[in-house]
Amino acid sequence: MPSANPAFNNPAFQDQSAVRTYPGGAQAANIGGQNAALAQQAQAASVNAQLEGQFAAPAAGAVETDRMTVEDTVFKTLALFGILVVTAVVGWVWSASTVTVQNPVPTMVPWIVGLVGGFVLAMIISFSKTVRPALIFAYAAFEGLFIGAISMFFESLWPGIVMQATLATLAVVGVTLALFASGKIRASKRATKIWMIAIIGYLVFQVVNVILMWPGVLSAADTFGLYSVKVAGIPLGLIIGVLVVIMAAYSLVQDFDFIQQGVRNRAPRKYGWLGGFGIMVTVVWLYIEILRIIAIARSN
Repeated sequence: MPSANPAFNNPAFQDQSAVRTYPGGAQAANIGGQNAALAQQAQAASVNAQLEGQFAAPAAGAVETDRMTVEDTVFKTLALFGILVVTAVVGWVWSASTVTVQNPVPTMVPWIVGLVGGFVLAMIISFSKTVRPALIFAYAAFEGLFIGAISMFFESLWPGIVMQATLATLAVVGVTLALFASGKIRASKRATKIWMIAIIGYLVFQVVNVILMWPGVLSAADTFGLYSVKVAGIPLGLIIGVLVVIMAAYSLVQDFDFIQQGVRNRAPRKYGWLGGFGIMVTVVWLYIEILRIIAIARSN
């Protein structure tokens, strides 16, 4: 099942349950089975002794097996978010360093640096044939700069908005994870097709709005907030934002599903970093959309 997040289109996260057969395979299997049975009877005592020793030993983890596990992926994901939080503080302080009474607007330099650096690294990581943890660490650092700077910008306009957006993001992630863990929600082919159509339509919508903003056809408020257009008294930007948050939540479900598939495929342990990267991309997207929704709601 394809994912809009290129990181999870890696073969390590795809279903590999298809069984390959070849002409005469069944007959060969029967003959081989008879010979194997005789060999097993001759080695039964030795095998039983080895099994008793293995059962008595502690269970092998991700380090011993060098295989991807859910627990190890969780630790890697938390480590990446730790890097993001640290550099977000740097981006926040850097952005606020230029704020004065005469110039109350935070600088956008860390915002631009983080956005460009994160985008370039995300493309390299997503389409690279090998997993490069160092690049994923760098991506988390650049993304932190971007998050810290843009959060400072919104906070300067609507005090308290960052805390509101952070709590809302954690709530959406927590509920989505709980529903996925309980088996009440899963990614399906039909839902994924609808989701892909919706996300492509949203991206086209955003690109068209940005293009129209450049020559001044639309104002910045109309482009990113759509305050002027209302449906039943509700700003269109707010309605679209809620739909995008739902899409981001479904993207998280896909991310969790792909990670489970990677574990079932016994992918190498290093792919846990790629799983953490994929989740970080989705959560950052979710946070930005919630930040924008709250800004629109508070402006109206």
